[in-house]
Amino acid sequence: MTNKTAVIGFLGTTLDNGFNDKRWQRWRPTVSLGLHDELLVDELHILYSRRDKRLFKIVVDDVARVSPQTQVIGHHVALSSPWDFADVYAELYDFVASFNFNAQTDYLLHLTTGTHVAQICWFLLVEAGFIPANFIQTSPCPRPDQADPQGRYQVIDLDVSRYDSLRARFEAEKAQHWQTLQANLVTQNAAYKQLISDIEKVATRSTAPILLMGATGAGKSQLASQIYAIKKAKADSATQAKYALDKFVEVNCATLRGDTAMSVLFGHVKGAFTGAAASREGLLKSADGGLLFLDEIGELGLDEQAMLLTALEEQRFYPLGSDTPINVSFQLMAGTNKDLRQAVANGEFRADLFARLNTWTFFLPSLKDRLEDLPANIDYELARLGSEQQQQYRFELSARQSYEDFAISPQATWQGNFRDLTASMIRLTTLADSKVIRAVDVQAEIERLTELWSSSIDIQSKNSLSKNKPETGLDSELLEQGSHELLSQYLDEEMLESIDPFDAIQLAYVINVCIDHKNQAAAGRYLYANSRNKLKNPNDSDRLRKYLMKFGLKFDELSF
Repeated sequence: MTNKTAVIGFLGTTLDNGFNDKRWQRWRPTVSLGLHDELLVDELHILYSRRDKRLFKIVVDDVARVSPQTQVIGHHVALSSPWDFADVYAELYDFVASFNFNAQTDYLLHLTTGTHVAQICWFLLVEAGFIPANFIQTSPCPRPDQADPQGRYQVIDLDVSRYDSLRARFEAEKAQHWQTLQANLVTQNAAYKQLISDIEKVATRSTAPILLMGATGAGKSQLASQIYAIKKAKADSATQAKYALDKFVEVNCATLRGDTAMSVLFGHVKGAFTGAAASREGLLKSADGGLLFLDEIGELGLDEQAMLLTALEEQRFYPLGSDTPINVSFQLMAGTNKDLRQAVANGEFRADLFARLNTWTFFLPSLKDRLEDLPANIDYELARLGSEQQQQYRFELSARQSYEDFAISPQATWQGNFRDLTASMIRLTTLADSKVIRAVDVQAEIERLTELWSSSIDIQSKNSLSKNKPETGLDSELLEQGSHELLSQYLDEEMLESIDPFDAIQLAYVINVCIDHKNQAAAGRYLYANSRNKLKNPNDSDRLRKYLMKFGLKFDELSF
């Protein structure tokens, strides 16, 4: 039994137009699909707006005349602007999410009709795995003097290398249309929309420091990387060239402790201290000409704060052990989950550095302050995870309602903010059978979240095990308990029972470091900061990857 063939496409409001008999003397892309003997279309799904209802009815009747076996199915779409990328993508994603794709049907997406923005969106949805289809492109007869309503068609398989240039063009178009903070914004909160709008204006008009304040998991790091992307995208504009930056360097200051903090940030010369077998450039020098994001800047020591202030104001600093200053020029962005105003009052943060950072200060709300955004962020995570895994995940209606009811209830504390939500959606999609999240999956996740949040050792205390050493020494029982709590999220019961306490504590430390760093390479550089200097060709990322593999782990899977 051969599969049926279904074609999905927009009604061509210009190319398909025609209300008198003369329409049969010219090529119309949608009708032409039924004129090819070797292309048997069983289902033709046409997307159209209500204002084109009359044209749709004519096209339906004309397809029935030329291809009686073709079932034409109409779908209403409401596009406020067919040239607005975010609007078109959202509308098509909603259409695809509600469409019942059949495994016994071969699907083709008709690229000829619709705006070029719609074509790009079709491409992205297919490439992300949301639509199990190839493309079909129709075209008129090459000789304009010939009346040929049939025209030609071509089926496009995106796996064929000859279409790499098409893929590249679509990717470039996507970057051009979506390179704004607003386009990546998932919110219904008016105050947060205004906040993002203000940040975008500052990002494209100012080179002064930006301070992002908010609870852990509120999205400071993600927002910083998006701000950098905005600045980089503006580099081609003559009016914005002075705000363009060449690179993005991110540092989690909470991972910088003791003597290594100075070296990591400002570098050192060979022999500056015991173990300094080679010179080190330092991250401030690496950020020269770019954007330096110091996450959790409130964790920096007072000495490091003083040197950072000098680097900001004088655009130079002295590496450890050097009498020669290094000249640098970078824009600083900082993030913190502390109230720096209180830290200044407590003597924990320099008042002069805070004053320098306080030109542009933005307070990011927690998830609990944006509960109206939960449904949209759930959809966003489903789409993001689906794109990564090339799957289409969805909730059963009752399961979705149960999850949302719990998510906005007082029992949902969302201690880790959007990190908690991301982790929750990862678990739900991973454990769901047939890519459908059912009520039993939601109930198990609710119990899991409740247990996580009620635990006496929360996320911050777990991280602190690897950062703070009391003067009286570490409590080995507490350390082992904290390691077990953390590893239970990533290792199965058999591995947990067999791992030695020494390995468990070491692995928990490594996992915390991975969580605190943006990518595997950065985490590796921190973990192997000293031994890497003794290697001829250090590959910190590969060393970390092999270590994690011993326990069946991958860097990308380490997340709260």
